[in-house]
Parts: sequence; structure tokens; C-alpha cells
Amino acid sequence: MTPTEPLPPIRIERDSMGEMEVPADALYGASTQRAVLNFPISGRPFPRGFLRAMGLVKQAAAEVNGELGLLDADIARAIAEAAREVADGDHDEHFPVDVYQTGSGTSTNTNFNEVIARLASDRLGGRTVHPNDDVNRCQSSNDTIPTAMQLAGAVAIDGPLLAALEHLRRALDGKADEFWPIVKTGRTHLQDATPIRLGQEFRGYAGQVEEAIRRAAVARDELLVVPLGGTAVGTGINAHPEFAARATERLSALTGLEVREAPNHFHAQASLDAVIAAHGALRTIALALWKIGSDVRLMGMGPRAGLAELALPETQPGSSIMPGKVNPVIIESLTMVVARVVGNDATIGFAQTGSLLELNVMMPVAAVSLLESAELLASAAANFAVRTVEGLRATERGPQLVEQGLMLATALAPVIGYDEAAKLAKEALRSGRTIRELALERGIARERLDELLDPASMTTPGLGGGPAGT
Repeated sequence: MTPTEPLPPIRIERDSMGEMEVPADALYGASTQRAVLNFPISGRPFPRGFLRAMGLVKQAAAEVNGELGLLDADIARAIAEAAREVADGDHDEHFPVDVYQTGSGTSTNTNFNEVIARLASDRLGGRTVHPNDDVNRCQSSNDTIPTAMQLAGAVAIDGPLLAALEHLRRALDGKADEFWPIVKTGRTHLQDATPIRLGQEFRGYAGQVEEAIRRAAVARDELLVVPLGGTAVGTGINAHPEFAARATERLSALTGLEVREAPNHFHAQASLDAVIAAHGALRTIALALWKIGSDVRLMGMGPRAGLAELALPETQPGSSIMPGKVNPVIIESLTMVVARVVGNDATIGFAQTGSLLELNVMMPVAAVSLLESAELLASAAANFAVRTVEGLRATERGPQLVEQGLMLATALAPVIGYDEAAKLAKEALRSGRTIRELALERGIARERLDELLDPASMTTPGLGGGPAGT
């Protein structure tokens, strides 16, 4: 700021530590401003998904406190309406506290209490609504922050991630049907193996994503058992005995998900077990997508000097120096997302080291890591489906290589024995001739050889060129 620029207008707010200068237009108060000054770390506040979840927690709490007679009806209604505005994203700019802050997220809970109290007071024509006594009634940062973290994660999984995975599953399943007639060389250890249908490979990928969908649903349900109601250390001090059950029931109505009170509050807020388990499923999903994307990338190597069994959609020029080069950039984007998710998993696992006695004190970084992983996976999976899988084409390269494959000798093993079949394979490699040519010279009848070396018959269970040894 230059000397000629006017200073931004401020107002004086007070909290339990005394006076504090606060930007005049800020909805928050002194305690939030202290946190803004205390944590100039990343410039990264909590993401929208967390703000929405926290707003819903405050809304549910206010409505339940009104029902229980713990708050005046007008105050409860004003708090709930203000909290709903916050959940809807109307005031995101008033939540500036850095993610890298107090490990319990107390600064962010206080930020919410102050903003919602100010909005509720304005609704009541200036009637005082207290951030702690009213907005935070029956709550503590120690149970609201982990509840919002888990709720936000569950919502991110239930909506965007599951929808993206289902889109990808359908795309892969459609390609499995389209590619079913195409028989190509299978590969194990990156070496030639027996024939496989290209459609069978894609059926395997679709199966991986089907399992990913199941795991994502399990992760979502894991997160829906929340610690709300345990207040400071899990005992529920200063909370009505019915508060937790009623508040989680209200959260279920607000989100459409089955939110449940943790049966053991001491465990639920003293550790990150639920988040670690849920993110473990996200890591598994990410690595499954890496496998699928990497296989597609391998089969698309070329177009002339690689496998080139698949033609990937051309999305953008691939080189600033090599004209005409096109790269698998969508898959590269996907694999970088996978790298980030694996890193987030390490972060969340290490965050368990902040679980000391009755509270975990690394919740904010765990929360943003969980949400980032769910959101990145959803975007990357949907992008992969649309910009790669749906546009894949099979080339003639795969079927052309089958007849030259050395592992066709596998189909002869039940007839001439493993050792003799191995000799054929080695001779074919040495001479450049095909297994079929060498087998004909060994005296196997052409009709029988056509039966034994039919590539399509090698893609189903059976012995000697047909089911059950026919």
C-alpha cells in the first residue's frame, strides 16, 4: 500500500482477550481476526464443500436447540436461516481463516459462530445473538469440526464421485461390448501370452470400476457416523441428552443421507479412524483408475512404433517441436490426480499422529485432503470417460499380431506336451516362422491345427482347442 492510498475502514470488536481491529465490512469478529493474523500460512481457506457442511451443522443445531427450548424461538429461527445462507454459499468471503491453523479447527468454528451471530442479529433488527451462548449451544469445535469434515466427505462421495464412476463404468462396459469380437495377444510380465478378446480386457476394467463404486459407497457410509454431541472430550458436557440424536436426524433430512450419531463419542473425536478408512478406499479407487488409464495408454502407444492396438481420441497438439504428434494427455492428467490422492492418503495417515488423548489436533489438513481427493477423482474419472474412453477405437494391429504370437504353442501343449510345445515356440522365435507353419511340418493335420489354433477358442476355458478338451 502506497502512502497516498487511504487505509481500509475498520471497526473495533471485542472478545475474551480484549479489543481487536476488524475490517469494517467483515461479518466476523475479533476472534476470527486474531486467527487471520496468527495463521498467514497458505492463503488457502476451507473449500466450499466444508463450508456447506459446517453451515448445515449449525442450521441443524439451531433448529434442534429451538425444539428443545434451549433457545428463544425467534433466535433459533434467525440462526438457522443465517446458517442456511452460509451453507448455500452466500457469504464465503467471510470465512478467511487459513487451513493451517489450530489443529482442532477452533478458529474456523469461531469464525462460523461469529458470522452466523452477526447475520442472525441483523435479521432480528439488531437484537443481540451471542456467538458462543447461542450459535454454539450444545456444541464444541471438537465435535462440530470432525462432523463437518465427515459430512462434507460423504456428500462429495455420494454425489459427484459416485456419478462419475458410474459414467466411467458404463463407458467401459459399452467398449467391452463393442470390442468383444476382436481377438488380440494377451500379455503377462509385458511379454506375449495367450490370446484374449479386447472386450475381455475392457470387461475387466469395467469390473474394477464396479468394485470402485462399491468401495466408494462403503467409504461414504463410514463417514456418516459422526461425533456431533460429544462436545469437548466426548462426555457431552453442556449438551442436552437428546441433542445429538435429534441433530443427526435433522442433518439426514437436510442432506438426504443417513447421518448417525457415533455410538462411542470418545473414540469418534479422539481419532481419525473413520477418515483414514474412508480415504483408504479413495486411494484404492485412484490406483484402480491408474491401472486402467495406464493400460489404455500402453495399448495406444504409437501410432507406428508401439503396440498401437487402440487409437486414442486426438484432443490437442502434443508437441511444440514435432508437428503432428498427439499425446495421451487426458490419461496423463488422470495419473497426476492419482499421485495427489496417494499423497493425500499419506497426509491423512500421518494426521493420526495428532490423535492425542481425547482429541485429534490435525483435523483441518485431514479435512481438506479428504475433500480434495474426492473432488479430484470425480472430475478426473468423468473427464477420462468423456475425453478418452468413449472415443476409443480398436485398430487392426491386435488381430494381425495374433497369428505371429509364440504363445499359440500353449494350445498345442495338451496334444504334444509342454516340452515339445516349448521347442516349437523357441524355433518360431529363432526362425521368424509361425507356430502354425512349424506344427504342420511336425505332422499335425491342417484341420486339427485349425481347430487347435483358433484364436477365439483360446479365449474361453477348455482343453485341446475346445471346451472340456473337445
